[in-house]
Amino acid sequence: MNRGIRRREFLRHGALAAGAVACGAYLPHAAAGTSSADSRIDVLLDEPLGTISPNIYGHFTEHLGGVIYDGLWVGENSPVANLQGIRKRLVEEMRKIKAPVVRYPGGCFADSYDWRDGVGLADKRPRRTNFWNDAETRTAPENHKYEPNRFGTNEFMRFCRLTGAQPYLAANLRSLPAEEFYHWVEYCNSPAGSTSLAEMRAAAGSPEPFNVRFWGVGNESWGCGGNFTPQEYAVEFRRFTTWLPHYGPDLSLVASGPYSEESSWTRGFF
Repeated sequence: MNRGIRRREFLRHGALAAGAVACGAYLPHAAAGTSSADSRIDVLLDEPLGTISPNIYGHFTEHLGGVIYDGLWVGENSPVANLQGIRKRLVEEMRKIKAPVVRYPGGCFADSYDWRDGVGLADKRPRRTNFWNDAETRTAPENHKYEPNRFGTNEFMRFCRLTGAQPYLAANLRSLPAEEFYHWVEYCNSPAGSTSLAEMRAAAGSPEPFNVRFWGVGNESWGCGGNFTPQEYAVEFRRFTTWLPHYGPDLSLVASGPYSEESSWTRGFF
């Protein structure tokens, strides 16, 4: 196919031609006595082509604006109906659409996030400047500008259990070492009582492992995630994913995709 023809244009012309043949329309090239006059297209309506993974219909949460605070998380003492701090109405709506997987904590926020800030006693968790602080308006509430860490790993896992979605965690590649990625996997997936991090998880109310399968290695690594070249990111991806602890499910490690239609990023990474 001529590379100058865009895919959508090719498909549109192909569909029109197929429709003409199916309807028995008069085709000029057929009248010219060419061999294509004997061509035909069979449309097999019941022929299965394959299974579309439901995971492509997943969802995304980020500590941005009111997505987490006031959106997903209202707190246990809120007058808004909630399930241990999580907005009840949101849980009900998520159950209806049967979201297969939800990604957290970002977005660009992920590559400035220390997962340890969001575990342990809520009142003892550190307060940080939100990555999106400069993007907030002057009238934005404090919990949009400054991260209180009242919502963290355990709360996100609770949200996933309530909605029936699989958790998908995005690891911080830009500003944390690979060791912390290793430890986050251990915190989430090591068996009850097996490690100190498993005991930390149990102290927060979750003795049994979360069994997180999906792990993103950085986010938008061509931009806010580190301004890496594809080749630099390939090195970091290999470094971060070497010798991760494997408890429970086989891990699915997700690489950062390109910006818009920059296919050169994907080629360079591969």
